[in-house]
Amino acid sequence: MLRARSKGDKVFDAANVFGMLVVIFITLYPFWFVAVGSFSGGYAYTRARGVFWWPVDPTLANYEVVFREPGIVSAFWMTVMRAMVGTITHLIVTSLFAYGFSKAHLMGRRFYATIGMITMFFSGGIIPGYLVRQALGLLDTFWVLILPAMINFWNVIIFRAFFAEIPSSISESAKLDGAGEYRIFAQLIVPLSTAVFAAIALFTGVWHWNDFMQPLIYTTSRRFETLPLLLMRTIRTREAASGLATRAAGLGVPQDEINPLTIQMATMVVAVAPILFLYPFLQRYFVKGVMLGSIKG
Repeated sequence: MLRARSKGDKVFDAANVFGMLVVIFITLYPFWFVAVGSFSGGYAYTRARGVFWWPVDPTLANYEVVFREPGIVSAFWMTVMRAMVGTITHLIVTSLFAYGFSKAHLMGRRFYATIGMITMFFSGGIIPGYLVRQALGLLDTFWVLILPAMINFWNVIIFRAFFAEIPSSISESAKLDGAGEYRIFAQLIVPLSTAVFAAIALFTGVWHWNDFMQPLIYTTSRRFETLPLLLMRTIRTREAASGLATRAAGLGVPQDEINPLTIQMATMVVAVAPILFLYPFLQRYFVKGVMLGSIKG
């Protein structure tokens, strides 16, 4: 029989609910604040000295400025390309390495593990990294944003923990039928590992989408400028947002509907919205993949 809930239990549950609501509010309100500002008219936003709950003088002029600016559009597509290519190449290289690493008979397995663990805690630093990329001829190219991130040993560990728990009988029966290791991996292992692939894809895609340090340090051409880098410059320098507002005047956008701050907020929404849109579709795979990787290690 279920015991009656005491007054202390009810108070405890109420405190938990209240605490979680506070955490949810603290987490979500910054996004709401930026979104509200991005849909507010520039003059009304300035006159109101900030908008906190609902847009004032609602307008899409800020987004019109953002999407009609050639630099922002090109940065958006560069970011999309980087996230897609970077995520796909990372999944291929990291999963293949982890698949081989999961085999107990792999020669030099302990050596690879030692080298990989060292890379998790130590790095050469920015200057040696810059010199290596310069020697390889990668500076100011698209591949300088892709090649160094093709493998991450932490993700190797997650993949390896998952692959190691797949029954070896599956691979052995496939080998009896004449399948090689690459075919076994592509046609058997990958379909059985959808959850962990989705989790690592989300990790990697979000990192590529949000990273601005790599293009800031290793590229100089504007054609390789990504949206996070452009967003960082727009937020840090008011002159950049003011320049967008000034150029918008020549496009016929009413000046009383925009100001540098609301344009900055619209740029933030454009930068964050795609990832927020994709996350709910990958969340179930994300949670399952992380839990399986942590339990089966």
